Amino acid sequence: MRRILALSITLSLAACTARQPQTPVAQPAPPKPEPTDQTSLTGLTTQELVARFGVPALQIREGNSLKLQFRGRRCVMDAYLYPSGGSGALKVTHVDTRTPTGGAFDQAACIFSLRERAS
Repeated sequence: MRRILALSITLSLAACTARQPQTPVAQPAPPKPEPTDQTSLTGLTTQELVARFGVPALQIREGNSLKLQFRGRRCVMDAYLYPSGGSGALKVTHVDTRTPTGGAFDQAACIFSLRERAS
């Protein structure tokens, strides 16, 4: 009986103690992973495109957007950049590829061809 009384008093006291509220700890944002798909250019900046493909053959500004054109013997690639997020940095949102005469050309093959040329 004394054990039960001692245990109940201990449990009662433990339940009455004030608990400090736990403040959530801010976790740092995980680093942005590098894209594993080398054919995806979406999200790249102007500087990143120039680093991959060299100086563009054509730059066209229209309003707050930018079109960069990269040309090779086999294909032409147009990258369209628009302001992204709160920073306003221009980033690729769309890419078109074609032959120099305007015919269809596989995007992945064009990107590979232009990267080889820039290396």
